[in-house]
Formats: sequence, C-alpha cells, structure tokens
Amino acid sequence: MKEHNDKNSETSINIKKVQEELVHIMNNVKDTKLPQRAYQILRLAIRDLKLMPGKTFLEREMAEVLGMSRTPVREALIRLQTEGVVRLIPRRGFIVEPIETDDLRETYEVVEVLEGLTAKLATDKIDDQELDDLEALIDEQERALKENDLTEWAKHDDLFHFKIINYADNKRLTNVIEVHADQLYRTRLFTINKRPLPFRSIVEHRAIIACMRANDGKAAQESMQSHRKRARNEILKAL
Repeated sequence: MKEHNDKNSETSINIKKVQEELVHIMNNVKDTKLPQRAYQILRLAIRDLKLMPGKTFLEREMAEVLGMSRTPVREALIRLQTEGVVRLIPRRGFIVEPIETDDLRETYEVVEVLEGLTAKLATDKIDDQELDDLEALIDEQERALKENDLTEWAKHDDLFHFKIINYADNKRLTNVIEVHADQLYRTRLFTINKRPLPFRSIVEHRAIIACMRANDGKAAQESMQSHRKRARNEILKAL
C-alpha cells in the first residue's frame, strides 16, 4: 500500500509537453513584470484546463516551464494560493485545486443573484448597438455549436455574460463577480462533454436580450437568474 501511495504522489511533469500546451497562453500574455506575467500565465492555464484539477507540480518545474527563476513563480503561486486556485502540499509541491461540488454550488448561488442584478442594471443603460453586439455573440455561439466546437462556444458564452456585466457599469459589482469568474469558466469546460449540447443556453440568451430590448429590467433579471440556475443544476449533475 505504501508503494502505491508513493507512486500516486509523484509530482514530476513533462516540461516540454507542458511548455507546448502553454505556448499560446504565454505568447498572448503581454505583462513584462515577471511575477505578474507568471501569475497571468498560470491563472489562464488553470482556467483553460491546461493544468487540470488535481494536477501536481513543483515550483522549480514550473519555473523551468515558464523560463523564469523560481522567485517570480513563487510569488505567483502564493497569490494563486490566496485566491484558492492552488494549494501547497508539504513534500509534494503545489496541486491545482479540484472542483468541489459544495464550493461550486455556493459560488453559483452568489453569481446567480449578482448576474441577475447586472442584467437589470444594464437594461437601463444599454443602447441599440450594444444589444446588436450581444445578438451577434449569440449568433457566434450558435455557429460554434453547429460546428461542434464547444471550446469556441464557451469563449463566446463567457464574453456574452461579461459584456452584460460591463454594461451594468457598476465597478464594485463587477469586482465581486470577477472573483468567481475563472472557477465558473473552468467548470464549464471541465463538464462540457458530459452535458447535453447547450442549445438551451442559446434560447435563454435570446430571451434575456428580448427583455432588455423591451426595457423590462425585472424580466431581464429573472431570465438571467433562471438561466444561471438551470446551468448550475446541469453542471452539478455532470460532476
């Protein structure tokens, strides 16, 4: 049993393979200050499931992957640990936090209420061009589904929600929602192949926009909350 446990606790990673998986992220992160650059790369790698839930690695290994010294990587990992994204395990290195059902349920309960409020606030402030932009995003989501490109669908889905959050024009509200955004995105990607194709999301997104076009903030709020609640139940069932 001891030999089995020791085998499972190995933390070595294939440096070259991980570098190849992260190259797109590394090329797109523009930060030049190394601690911030390391943080953004690792945050996005975890969000986009390039580093999967439960993955373990050593600080020195990740420094080699990122082509940096250990100091900025350590600072980035400490920051991610305070955000609940990774955790230091003595003698094993860092582990990417698993997706826990209870934690996810609580997160969705918060986001459902807050995103409902953003839809209501945005309804009073959004203009016709911005509504057209949202409709165009829904069209892109629909096109991605027809092409069975679920990763692209997830990107457009995320952008749809964040545009509405931005249109609400409430910085404090945005900051609170952003705390949970990566975890929700990661979970959607993690479960996307275990759930029915998200055609219902397309219908629900169009319903939210219809309420906003009708200048019915209360209906937009209720539609957004219902949408998030339905998605939450579907995702929890898939975990």
